[in-house]
Amino acid sequence: MDEKDLKIDTNANNVEQSIDSILRPKSWQEYVGQQKVKDNLRIIIDAAKKREESCDHLLFFGSAGLGKTTLANLVASELGANLKVTSGPALEKMGDLAAVLTNLSAHDVLFIDEIHRINRLIEEVLYPAMESRKLHLIVGKGPGARTLSLDLPPFTMIAATTRPNLLSTPLRSRFGASFKLDYYEKQDIEDILRRNASTLNLEIDEEALKIIANASRRTPRVANRLLRRVRDYAQVHDYLKIDKESAEKTLKLLEVDDLGLDPHDRRILETIIEKFNGGPVGLSSLAAALNEDKSVIEEVYEPYLISLGLLNRTPAGRKATDLGHEHIKKQKNLF
Repeated sequence: MDEKDLKIDTNANNVEQSIDSILRPKSWQEYVGQQKVKDNLRIIIDAAKKREESCDHLLFFGSAGLGKTTLANLVASELGANLKVTSGPALEKMGDLAAVLTNLSAHDVLFIDEIHRINRLIEEVLYPAMESRKLHLIVGKGPGARTLSLDLPPFTMIAATTRPNLLSTPLRSRFGASFKLDYYEKQDIEDILRRNASTLNLEIDEEALKIIANASRRTPRVANRLLRRVRDYAQVHDYLKIDKESAEKTLKLLEVDDLGLDPHDRRILETIIEKFNGGPVGLSSLAAALNEDKSVIEEVYEPYLISLGLLNRTPAGRKATDLGHEHIKKQKNLF
């Protein structure tokens, strides 16, 4: 093909360090997918605005990269509220949480990411804060210790987690609504890629767009990452635009197959098939064979493999399905 400079906006390149924030939807209309979640949130938000009250506390859970943080930003924007952001690991001591809560203004939105990693002692301080807007602090030690109670302004807490099973029942019950974010439909991923390519002023044909969407693991964050890598490849190799050829060559270079599996995903399936005769195999044995942490297998790799029907969790352990066997056999000839 005739190779010329890829038409890319240099201004977009100058802000590569904040590319995720550039591509993040800024309005409700720009957010593609998760329609049922959006419909329910719309009712909660509109009702709160009509009553001129703070919105109920909200919990978002699901795999990484599905848009939990984006939704938190949009909820705050729709409420016309300031968004204060922190995370579970950042709240190590009582003082950390107290500092965050006492700095809230009326109707602010507090977003706590990875809330499953919050300290259990600190979690107990959240209960009255969420339920009755009270912050109870213990001043001093021993017999002279006393409890100081502070009133908090009305606020909305939004929490996000990839491990809802690690949240305690008392904490979960204090959220007014909980929403599970599922993997996106292929058409939604294509629409997201089309919008983001336009945002970055990239020329991309429909074939390339579909190839990237197929390999995106039905996850917007992965789709955006692959779009950037294809953009890099096309620019370095002087393609006129992002086309089918540049997309396929990029994915082959990254060792990402047509289902979006990378070498780590395929290694899990290969290990089950070749070392354990297709399974079932216990998680501990699989982790030892892969020299990988059990939680990484369970949280990062398994959900997508299971959603594709390549892997099953059975009472006896993990088992590769017939589709899993077929896929690995096909990919061995390509990588």
